[in-house]
Amino acid sequence: MKQDDGYTGLCRKLLDMAGATVGDEVIVITRRGEYRGTLMMRYELGGQDRIVLKLSNGYNIGVKVWDDSRIVRVSRSTPPSFKASHHISQASDLPKVAIISTGGTIASRVDYRTGGVRPALSASDLLTVVPELSEIAQISAEVLMSIYSENMTAKHWSMIAEKVDETIRKGVDGVVVAHGTDTMGYTAAALSFALQKPPVPVVLVGSQRSSDRPSSDAALNLVAAVDIAARSPVAEVGVCMHYSHSDDVIAFHRGTRVVKLHTSSRNAFRSVNAQPLALWVGSDLKILAENYNGRNSGGYRFSPSFDDRAVLIKYHPSLRPAVLEILRERLGLRGFILEGTGLGHVSSAYIDVLKSLRESGIFVGMTSQCRNGRVNMLVYDNGRDLMKAGVVPLDDMISETALVKLMWLLARLGEDADPEEVAKHMLTNYVGEIHGRSIPE
Repeated sequence: MKQDDGYTGLCRKLLDMAGATVGDEVIVITRRGEYRGTLMMRYELGGQDRIVLKLSNGYNIGVKVWDDSRIVRVSRSTPPSFKASHHISQASDLPKVAIISTGGTIASRVDYRTGGVRPALSASDLLTVVPELSEIAQISAEVLMSIYSENMTAKHWSMIAEKVDETIRKGVDGVVVAHGTDTMGYTAAALSFALQKPPVPVVLVGSQRSSDRPSSDAALNLVAAVDIAARSPVAEVGVCMHYSHSDDVIAFHRGTRVVKLHTSSRNAFRSVNAQPLALWVGSDLKILAENYNGRNSGGYRFSPSFDDRAVLIKYHPSLRPAVLEILRERLGLRGFILEGTGLGHVSSAYIDVLKSLRESGIFVGMTSQCRNGRVNMLVYDNGRDLMKAGVVPLDDMISETALVKLMWLLARLGEDADPEEVAKHMLTNYVGEIHGRSIPE
């Protein structure tokens, strides 16, 4: 009888002969040896002559089979599945931390049909998966949305900001936002501008590897994020992720200073031109920032609107200047962030187009493709000519943060804001997005 476990052909025949189904412990006997483990579903894109086993160490392997291979069922079991969360008691004297789930790998599990990960865990399930959280804080959890971070838009940033603000006003001691890592830096910057000088920490957290993988960073990242949200004296929007390949240290990065620099490493996130706000080592929190917003320091400002009529353009040789005009006309754009080379340059062929954009009320800011250092467009003639054409150098602001800030300012300043007014605010340091000096390597 055909089973919906991904196996067909020879694999199906061998499994049926053994009477084995997903979840059973089996031994696969092949020309290359014997392999013992739990029978798993086969990925949709997996080899058609492979049996997938989960070994006792937690890792999955694909075992190649031939016509003379044999499968022996050792014991009957049940297919792997995630158990629904159950109630975990929490001490009433612990700090109150709200977990808001937006999706991402930290709230995902492996899809054994495709081998990829998919949103599957609710925020409340995280408490069951990581019971240590109940010893750190009184946890409340809510699923705001369940999307991959590449699907985030400026509207989603506003939704998250509004939910965080609502949660803060309920009197919690900290807020944790579970988020996919790919665009977490953008969301962290957006929340930094939307929730200025918050009375409590707002900690974005994600994981590079889903919670059912042996090398997952999900649990430790979440434990650190909740602990920081519960008791850190630093009340800012930040990102909490592994600081190194090992599980020794977790970094708390300022939301306007953090970027993802590796596709899959657990220590993918780094603070650019700045140190992390703090390092979490076990139960100890080492504050690194010299200046930071403290808990309940006052001056909380909530401004959650963004105007997405702005784009970030990475300059490269042979990129035609007309691209800017075409984008402005077709999308009705109000501003550009150019990620230029070195100290902040694009081809001198752009000067006429840039002048035209400026005259039509379009803001153009310049950042650098170099991750460290700051823009200085006064060094070379081309840089000075670009400034005369209306380009505004944005100091050491990260390109992603500059884009988010521009979207936030365009919404805040309104339709009548001219480029000079936008430039004035872009060069105003609101939440640490402009650093006083560059941090040497």
